[in-house]
Amino acid sequence: MGWIPVALLAVPLLGALLLILAPRTFRDVLRTYGLIFSGVTLALSLALLATFDHGGPSRMQFELDQPWIPGLGLRLHLGVDGISLPLIVLTALLTFLCFVYLCWGGSRGFMSARPRALVFTLLVLEVGMIGTFLALDLLLFFVFFEIVLIPMYFLIGIWGGRGRRAASIKFILYTLLGSVVMLLGLLLVWAQTGTLDIEALSAAHGAGMPRSIQILAFVAIGIGLAVKTPMWPLHTWLPDAHTEAPTTGSVLLAGVLLKMGTYGFARIAIPVLPEGAAAVAPWLGAFAVVGIVYGALACLAQRDLKRMIAYSSVGHMGFVLLGFATLTPVGINGALFANVAHGLITGLLFFLAGAIKERYHTSEMPALGGGLLATMPRLGSVLTFASIASLGLPGLAGFWGEMLVLFGAFQPANGLPRGLFLTYMVIGGLGAVLTAAYFLVMLSRVTHGRPRPAPDFHPPDDLVPLDDHLIHEPPDERPVTRLGSPATATLVPADVYRHELLAWTPLVVLILLFGLWPGLLLSLTTPPVQTLLGAIS
Repeated sequence: MGWIPVALLAVPLLGALLLILAPRTFRDVLRTYGLIFSGVTLALSLALLATFDHGGPSRMQFELDQPWIPGLGLRLHLGVDGISLPLIVLTALLTFLCFVYLCWGGSRGFMSARPRALVFTLLVLEVGMIGTFLALDLLLFFVFFEIVLIPMYFLIGIWGGRGRRAASIKFILYTLLGSVVMLLGLLLVWAQTGTLDIEALSAAHGAGMPRSIQILAFVAIGIGLAVKTPMWPLHTWLPDAHTEAPTTGSVLLAGVLLKMGTYGFARIAIPVLPEGAAAVAPWLGAFAVVGIVYGALACLAQRDLKRMIAYSSVGHMGFVLLGFATLTPVGINGALFANVAHGLITGLLFFLAGAIKERYHTSEMPALGGGLLATMPRLGSVLTFASIASLGLPGLAGFWGEMLVLFGAFQPANGLPRGLFLTYMVIGGLGAVLTAAYFLVMLSRVTHGRPRPAPDFHPPDDLVPLDDHLIHEPPDERPVTRLGSPATATLVPADVYRHELLAWTPLVVLILLFGLWPGLLLSLTTPPVQTLLGAIS
């Protein structure tokens, strides 16, 4: 079954290449073109999930190991285990939902602005994201890790907001600089061991590398991964990128790209360099808890909804890094669970923030004026659901990861200072309280209070609202709903459109499913995590 990983890369890559050769008249079918190729990729990822041997998730499955550049000893080595499988499915799902959002999002959406380039960019981005989670060769991992930077740069720089140019340049500079440092660390590992095979390096658990070399390599690789995560204080590119990116860009940036950094800690840094991980873990925990509190306090100070959600990612990724810093099965399982939960919840939040911005032409919370539950109860209800999921309400996916991370900090790995990690646990708990505070403040500003009609709202003719009671105005008007009595009625946009419901519903279902049945994910990650920590525990 080694063909499935290859097909996961080949399908979106083929779609991107065919798009280059397509004639100009091909524009008429662009609405469904990306949907078809991303849909096939999603189907392949589900086939991977269905045929995966769930009885042996610690074993690498669906392996492909072929010569790539024989002269340098480089190989095309791909494979899947319980750590990478959830992230592959998450990537395929979010990419497909982004195309659903674009496909039926109306002729005035992003599909009307350079649609061929947009579809090409998203398909290339999908290749890089999935390839990162499949790669079992250090250099191959680095190649896929870097492939995503260019399409995301153009996604922000072409289809972003008014400050898109500065945000895209800041994004590419930060991430490229971090990648250069990470490459130096990977080359140091290669020079010491003579191999780039991640499986072999993980099985060796650092054998043949002195402790000082492991520490140096871990710091170099960790910096590159921390920029992509992002870890405080290397996070400053993230708020600008999220604020200016289009809705699809924000969803994929938060839902997948940030996970590539944290995945690197689980796949490479910790198992390959165990002594370096043990030495740096207290410092990693310190930066993590600072990020948790800083992110929460920054969220309380934000006026822009998208910017607030962006800063919340700094705090949530802080919990993930704290879980890795504990070097315990419980903490790392919590980190991996929080990874997936954050992708689902924050992806949904950015979909919702984009919908609000389309209706009100702004994401500034004071300008929104509140009352969303009164004017658009469905949209307001889904925003409330996503917010309480993100703040970690028990029964929803956001709870389990943070709880397991704090429990891991309560009893860190042998050799780590327990008193220090108990302090980290207390600070992390304070950050969780602050997380609840800023989401509740946001909901009080946006969903409650006196309703304010959306200004000059003109949805495209081809959008299909869910409301059956829409009043169709004369031909020069657009379908809207009326708020208030006939004498004082004001026009407000339809509550939720069908394309939005199609894009959001799978995320809502999965947030509920993993919140009520966390064993679905933990059964996949626990065995490989125990193998990963073999040399440390």
